[in-house]
Amino acid sequence: MDENRLNILNESNGMISKLQLLSVFFAEDVIYKIYLRSQVIHKMFETNPELDINKLQLFHLQFTASLVDLLRKIKKSNENNISLLFDEIQLNKEMIDKLSDTIYTEANYNQDKQRQSLKINLSLRKLFQVLSTDSTENPFSKNINAFSSRFAPDFFYTITPELFAELTDYDLNNVYTNSYATIQKRLMGVLCKYDFKTEFYCGLKAGSQIIEVYKFLNADRYFIYSPSNNLFLFCDITKISTNSWLNNLSKKEALIRELKDKNDKLQSSAGAMKANMPTEIKALLAENYKKIQDIHFLDNVGNFDIQANILKTMLNTDII
Repeated sequence: MDENRLNILNESNGMISKLQLLSVFFAEDVIYKIYLRSQVIHKMFETNPELDINKLQLFHLQFTASLVDLLRKIKKSNENNISLLFDEIQLNKEMIDKLSDTIYTEANYNQDKQRQSLKINLSLRKLFQVLSTDSTENPFSKNINAFSSRFAPDFFYTITPELFAELTDYDLNNVYTNSYATIQKRLMGVLCKYDFKTEFYCGLKAGSQIIEVYKFLNADRYFIYSPSNNLFLFCDITKISTNSWLNNLSKKEALIRELKDKNDKLQSSAGAMKANMPTEIKALLAENYKKIQDIHFLDNVGNFDIQANILKTMLNTDII
């Protein structure tokens, strides 16, 4: 075998090996078929010395080389896009970790609601005793305002300043007051009637101003507690009740779930994007496969100039 023939056959094997790797990467039937057909063409020249070996070289130069370059460009483009997705996934993970370090979870919130209700009930019972005896003792439980400071940013619902003013407005003639607290007279009477048994209902905020809303356990009645001035007043729940408030999920916790869901979708997209191929290129490859499948392709091998030009044009388009 002369050296020129040997070199062309070796180059042909190398080109076909590159095509094989790309067919495995993309897992597209048409690429695999082209790879198999290229092997057949190579074998035909290898086993038939009378054929012009230069036509095999011309075939690869006009078709296979451009195809390999095109597939490599698509592969690189896909990998770059995947890299961007993974960068976004990593940023989301870092944000999740950052939020998780500072978040008070829904479980924390529900546990502390019960503790806060006990503190309020004990404080109100003590306030009744203090007012009844004209005592100067502080009736409030220790750290009673820690609850709202901790959970208001994430769990309390936002209301307008106008509604806040309306909910905290009262007539001086209708309240008991001392140096520690102000409480509506009728509210104190109802609290005594129901033995100071209430539960936390929800939290409200208007800017930096905060209200805690409580419900009587055995009655559909509500009152507010304003931590800034230790104010207790009846509350018309119809002014604040909305269906959207039934969800007490922390905004931070909701964001964490949203970021996790987004990362799951990005991960799936990355998997699908790895071997993604534009429809236009799939159609072109199918057309090319038909041409090289033609038993008379050797007689028309020069026509691959047209196909090669189309492939090279694809390399310089925005399709990829």
